[in-house]
Amino acid sequence: MPTDQYHEPPEELSAETRTFARMCASLAEEAEAIGWYEQRISVEPNEVSRAIMLDSLKEEYKHFSMELEFLFRAKPLWAEIARGVLFQDGDIVANGGAAEEGAGSGRAPDGAGTSDAPGTLGIGSLKGQGL
Repeated sequence: MPTDQYHEPPEELSAETRTFARMCASLAEEAEAIGWYEQRISVEPNEVSRAIMLDSLKEEYKHFSMELEFLFRAKPLWAEIARGVLFQDGDIVANGGAAEEGAGSGRAPDGAGTSDAPGTLGIGSLKGQGL
């Protein structure tokens, strides 16, 4: 079955690239579902229905996060830049600029935490911090 997720002939793409494209598409779909649930929840008057949708929304957050982590592990440079932006205090745009500027240099962006394992965001280091 053909899809619109490829911008190059699929038969010319490696299996790794096709998997990466599928995960990008899944991530976009999860983000879209999160937006839909947020809208539905904001207007739903029935308390039980709203509670069910909130439970579903948490599942979407989980799926989005797992897919994002998969992509970060597949693309270490992306993960490196994300470490300089995600879970950081201060100006988001400034953090993004600093992270991009320092990417690939081998030095951590200012304020970036250390990673627990290669290819992860080091979120494990936040355990027990009440976040």
